[in-house]
Formats: sequence, C-alpha cells, structure tokens
Amino acid sequence: MVKRDFDAWLSKFRASISGYRYYIDFEKVVRNVEDIKIELNILNSLIGSGNIEDDFEKIITRYPETLSCIPLLLAVRSNEIYAQDEDGAFEYHFKTMNYDMDQYKIFMKKNRTV
Repeated sequence: MVKRDFDAWLSKFRASISGYRYYIDFEKVVRNVEDIKIELNILNSLIGSGNIEDDFEKIITRYPETLSCIPLLLAVRSNEIYAQDEDGAFEYHFKTMNYDMDQYKIFMKKNRTV
C-alpha cells in the first residue's frame, strides 16, 4: 500500500473555484432585462418624483405589468414576497395584486432605502 502525503495534496487546493463569471452572468442579465426594459424605464420615472405615492399608483393602474418588476428591484427571485410587522403579516403577489393599492404603497414605503 502506498502511503499518501495528505498535507502535500491539500496544499494544492485552491480557496475557491469561482471565477469572475461565477457571481454574475451578465449575458443572462442583459437577456432578462431586455424582456422588461420598458417596464423598468416606466418605473424609473418615479425617481425624483414630488409625489411618489400618487405617481406609483398612476403607473401601476395604467401599466399593471410594471408591478412584476418590483421583486427584481429588491433582488427577490419570487413573484411573491412575505412581510410582517406590527400591523400584521402580508404575502404580496406581484403578477396580479392581491391587496388594494394602499397596501402596496405601504409595502413600497417600508422597503425604500434612505
């Protein structure tokens, strides 16, 4: 039986096999964004809005397909987001609204970063 030098063997291990493309596949990102770029640009109009809640409501009412972009902007892969606070527990759906507009405004307000 051959005796193996495990220290020598382990010393050849790399800390990681992750290259730069491991973390973000930009080609995939570009493909995916292409499908929703119009909706993202519509939502982009909220930046700098003087009345963001009313403008958000107008956008979602006129362009309901923009709602499905919200989880992506929050880096969530699901079309449903569960949240709870002192007001209760909510599972927001972003394909079709399952709460009234005011509840979605609350969701957006509580998820903003300042």
